[in-house]
Amino acid sequence: MGETKDNDAYEEELLDYEEEEEKAPDSVTAKVNGESVKKGYVGIHSSGFRDFLLKPELLRAIVDSGFEHPSEVQHECIPQAILGMDVICQAKSGMGKTAVFVLSTLQQIDPVAGQVAALVLCHTRELAYQICNEFQRFSTYLPDIRVAVFYGGVNIKIHKDLMKNECPHIVVGTPGRILALARDKDLALRNVRHFILDECDKMLESLDMRRDVQEIFRMTPHEKQVMMFSATLSKEIRPVCKKFMQDPMEIYVDDEAKLTLHGLVQHYIKLSDLEKNRKLNDLLDALDFNQVVIFVKSVNRAAELNKLLLECNFPSSCIHSGMSQEERLTRYKDFKEGHKRILVATDLVGRGIDIERVNIVINYDMPDSADTYLHRVGRAGRFGTKGLAITFVSSASDSDVLNQVQERFEVDTTELPEQIDTSTYMPS
Repeated sequence: MGETKDNDAYEEELLDYEEEEEKAPDSVTAKVNGESVKKGYVGIHSSGFRDFLLKPELLRAIVDSGFEHPSEVQHECIPQAILGMDVICQAKSGMGKTAVFVLSTLQQIDPVAGQVAALVLCHTRELAYQICNEFQRFSTYLPDIRVAVFYGGVNIKIHKDLMKNECPHIVVGTPGRILALARDKDLALRNVRHFILDECDKMLESLDMRRDVQEIFRMTPHEKQVMMFSATLSKEIRPVCKKFMQDPMEIYVDDEAKLTLHGLVQHYIKLSDLEKNRKLNDLLDALDFNQVVIFVKSVNRAAELNKLLLECNFPSSCIHSGMSQEERLTRYKDFKEGHKRILVATDLVGRGIDIERVNIVINYDMPDSADTYLHRVGRAGRFGTKGLAITFVSSASDSDVLNQVQERFEVDTTELPEQIDTSTYMPS
């Protein structure tokens, strides 16, 4: 199905951002109208989005979304990206990487009926759906630009019909489905001018997915802009990224300590596997939270833990890869709109998925690597706001991963104290 926004609630989505300044929209309006910005507001950069010389329609959508200043990543990337330069960007979770390629693509596109001008690939259906929403949100005042999302688990005939009857100018999707549509000649890629990979390391490290991406890439014109984004990019995968590009602008947060999420309080608890349920129960009773995500290591554990929480009368839901696509998206929307306050999930939700009310992440099962830890805890404290991450440590291998996290990100992850000061992790 080509997904379109189906209710007003999604107008409220602030993906990759948290806006703490209530009056920000007014002050942006002042900036956009060329008047002075209200005094006393200090952002990362005092220059507004207006300085990027974006289309008025885009500025208007930015104002509607309440964004005051570009983040550091946007400040670095957008001026180059809107000129059509190739870009590789690695920066921590929650810093607005999505808006870089969404705004720079919308800035450059001149829609032609029946032609796909931009292609965005990502590794999960949920992320594809979310990126599509971002394009729709920022193109509110560009009604001629059509966006659609394509992923597996949906009858391919629906997608073929959509391509034939309402050909989008911007296509977002997962490699498997995009390749199937392109091979069957339902999706023509000969006019693509912008080729984007989000969470690119996930797609290029998996050889099957990399093959699909390469085959899709070869169907696009030689002359095009290529942009790749991720929160983690190992030195081994960077040369692979560059093979797709011509002299790209490279933005890496090489000092891994900088990947530490600002404003995020991180603690661990040593306990046995059998003690986890009781401890989790106690924590959920004791902590103040807007929404919490609890990560587990398997589909089975996600389903079991969710069942247990519901039996204990906690407002819980779960998402894992064992569910149908429809069920996953329904639950994702349900949580995002605040109908449930607790989400039990596998690492499917660990990367890129953005829910702005989440202020606590609990690693019920320790992640398998420091990178996965970063992606998981990045669900809390988005865009420099406060958050709390608590990790259960129940084996020697868990301790090893925790040590890797401490060393790589130079974080101070301490044992959970008896009492936690609510003001350290709850927005004031």
